[in-house]
Amino acid sequence: MPDAADALRAPFWLRDNCPCAECRDPRSGQKLFQITELAADLTVAAATELAGHLEVLWSDGHRSRYPQRWLDAGAGDDGRTERGKQLWQAADFAAGLPEAHWSQYLGDDAERAAVLRAVRRCGFALLRGVPVEPGTVLAVARSFGYVRETNYGALFDVRVEPDPTNLAFTSAAIAPHTDNPYRDPVPTVQVLHCLENAAVGGDSGLVDGFKAAALLRAESPADFELLVRTPVPFVFRDRGTELRADRPLITVDGRGRIREVRMNNRSIDRLDLPAERAEAFYAAYRRFAAITLRPELQLAFRLDAGDCLVFDNTRLLHARTAFEPAAGSPGGGRRHLQGCYADLDALASTLAVLDRRAAALDELQELFEQAGAAEYLGEPVTQAAHMLQAAAQAERAGAPAHLVAAALLHDVGHFFDGAGHGSVTGRELMQGQDNRHSDTGADWLARWFGPAVTEPVRLHVAAKRYLCAVEPDYRAALSAASEYTLQVQGGPFAPERAAAFAALPGAADAVAVRRWDDAAKEADHEVPGFGHYRPLLAALLADPR
Repeated sequence: MPDAADALRAPFWLRDNCPCAECRDPRSGQKLFQITELAADLTVAAATELAGHLEVLWSDGHRSRYPQRWLDAGAGDDGRTERGKQLWQAADFAAGLPEAHWSQYLGDDAERAAVLRAVRRCGFALLRGVPVEPGTVLAVARSFGYVRETNYGALFDVRVEPDPTNLAFTSAAIAPHTDNPYRDPVPTVQVLHCLENAAVGGDSGLVDGFKAAALLRAESPADFELLVRTPVPFVFRDRGTELRADRPLITVDGRGRIREVRMNNRSIDRLDLPAERAEAFYAAYRRFAAITLRPELQLAFRLDAGDCLVFDNTRLLHARTAFEPAAGSPGGGRRHLQGCYADLDALASTLAVLDRRAAALDELQELFEQAGAAEYLGEPVTQAAHMLQAAAQAERAGAPAHLVAAALLHDVGHFFDGAGHGSVTGRELMQGQDNRHSDTGADWLARWFGPAVTEPVRLHVAAKRYLCAVEPDYRAALSAASEYTLQVQGGPFAPERAAAFAALPGAADAVAVRRWDDAAKEADHEVPGFGHYRPLLAALLADPR
């Protein structure tokens, strides 16, 4: 739906996507009604385009408000198809592979997001310096998702075995392939961690299966369509396992976009087709396989101890050259990798939350730099300077991170109206109308932060009323502007309300924030800027998983 006019021509679509709290759970975003509960004769009674919003009054009396940025955004997709990906050949990485050091990946959200985004866009990324300890591959998988346990176990060792059940556990060359095509659903991410590589040979290789499939589509559309339409029996059997999945070599979505490649010659079982169709299929299959073996598509590199490769197993074909022990080398020239499987949905979820976290910090910083430049309720400081001074007070007092954050963010509610819109910077309060900024701010921050941060924000006005009730000297020290807002906000608590406040679990934290708030009104006082607090805020945001 590109604009408001188009959206209004699809009333059920628009009404089904109403974002209000009556229609969607504020925390999960899940819908609170069934589509069949909408009246069959539902129509738009009135529509008004406001600044940045479309407001709709429905024939059933419900009122919806849609941000223009949402109307403009489009639905996107799940990121699994060729759309939006970089289809590559080996020369595209002449300047280097997408990679990061393990310590930076763990310690920096932006670095971790860049690695995961590379897996989404290019199909792979390489982590360097991963500790050479058995089992660490599981920690890599858990850094973005969950380990998928299979018949090979939670993790598996890729090394020469005396009684191998899979060619991967030999020293033979392995042609480009995807793993576990006989499994439904197939593991969508593979992680390979090199513990040791002193062998001659044993280099790794990757081929972009989506690029190969796209080349087949361009060079021989009929062969492409045949591979898309023909299910292939992929089978694996050993003493304790028998797995089968009938899937095409190339899968497309409903719009014809490449979504998955399964390519594993070792695992294809008997294909039951009439002779003519079998010949056509094998001609197409051979053409596709030949494309995957083109030298320009094969990216070759060597995994050394501490290297860990994360890749999309529904897109990339991986390979290795044959290897043999190197005479006189340490450890006898062994090659030992450990691997595990995970899934793209968890990786995509982690990336989305990391991006949300970065966007949240950017949004907060923008508030400080723009709306925060306004004066602060008649005091000799700006709104931003006041909040930064409060945070600096908390930091100097040795307060825990959640209270430093609460002090920093305690007045963000002044920037919004009661519905969380606009930038009003507390004008209503100074005009004699309580804007309930503590509740508005806490509710707005709850999108990102837990109660340890939001509840001191919610209670910091109540803490002022409490302190005025129980500490006469406190009230006497209030500035003229603060005394005025005290009256607008209801004045000191009566004794019973003061006692009820003191009994609240978060009362002590709210009082601490309040005292820092009161001390944060010095003109031209130098304190750290918002950027100083970004790492602290990032650590307090919910973990991606």
